[in-house]
Amino acid sequence: RSNLVQYCDLGATFTYNAPDKIMGGRTFGGYSEKIVVNEKFVLKIPKNLDTKAVAPLLCAGITTYSPLKKWGIKLNDKIGIIGMGGLGHIAIKFAKAMGAKVYVITSSKSKVDDAKKLGAEDVIISSNQKSLNLYQNKFDFLLNTIPKSHDLNKYLSLLKKDKTMVVVGAIENFKNINMRGLIFGRKSLSGSLIGGIKETQEMLNFCSKNNIVCDIELISIEKINEALQRILKADVKYRFVIDMKTLKQKS
Repeated sequence: RSNLVQYCDLGATFTYNAPDKIMGGRTFGGYSEKIVVNEKFVLKIPKNLDTKAVAPLLCAGITTYSPLKKWGIKLNDKIGIIGMGGLGHIAIKFAKAMGAKVYVITSSKSKVDDAKKLGAEDVIISSNQKSLNLYQNKFDFLLNTIPKSHDLNKYLSLLKKDKTMVVVGAIENFKNINMRGLIFGRKSLSGSLIGGIKETQEMLNFCSKNNIVCDIELISIEKINEALQRILKADVKYRFVIDMKTLKQKS
């Protein structure tokens, strides 16, 4: 009823080999030419968007869109996107379309030009403490897309009083969070998990209106193992998409 099925008390139904709480049986992933699905879980893809570049919106897209909407990002808000990979690059596009002033915080100097092309006001290199110091208590919102455990404290210190950092990239435990910094600034640390069907359709419509899609590299099915190794090396801009027309090709 709340359109937040991903937070169901009984647990969400995930894509890969998970118990299907609606239809029974188990889920079998997304690598097929056809699928039978309950109409309640069908989305309409806007005709003006490239379907190949839309595909990652259904995961990376809604993962970043949902918290930006939940925390009410608006015109001229100063927000920081921490990490610029598959999640981060689309978050920049969303936040810019919402009217925010977007700053990218990354460990990779090689991503500075891309971040600015996507609309970042500035790029902060996270290993440069002097650069971080310039932004202490400056941000209205932080979206943390880093996919592994790391030091949250140096980012929490960038928030203004009463503002929030939302973690969407890492599900690992974090250690040694500076509660003094949270308490004395009445700051918040939160998390967010994908989005429901209604919100996902809202996101797709927003993308249609603002001509937003993911930056992708299309690969054949036989390149999956190679793509996995490249992901581990952070060698992708910014999402791989499998061409299912190649499913039956001989390896």
